[in-house]
Amino acid sequence: MAIQATEKDGITYLSIDDEMTIYTALELKNALVQYLKADHELQINLASVSEIDSAGLQILLLLKQESAQKQIKLSLTEHSQAVTEVFELLNLGAHFGDPMILSADWS
Repeated sequence: MAIQATEKDGITYLSIDDEMTIYTALELKNALVQYLKADHELQINLASVSEIDSAGLQILLLLKQESAQKQIKLSLTEHSQAVTEVFELLNLGAHFGDPMILSADWS
């Protein structure tokens, strides 16, 4: 699991590489919650998430809830095929409210 972070113009951009599963959940949660700063918008790029399970999904739900409580704008971007499939299966697209693009390359 790797998280790449950059900041520009009051926005923190995060990119999660690899899996979001029970095996990486604790480390991932501890790493991500530290970016919930009161004065920073947060955008998380999910393009390189190769696998996501219920533990990974719980982290995204936690981040969404915590950011709402702290009035921090949180956006999920570039959902990978694995993330899109889980969101579609559980009908969570509307909950997060971020646009998801389905690639024609996914089989």
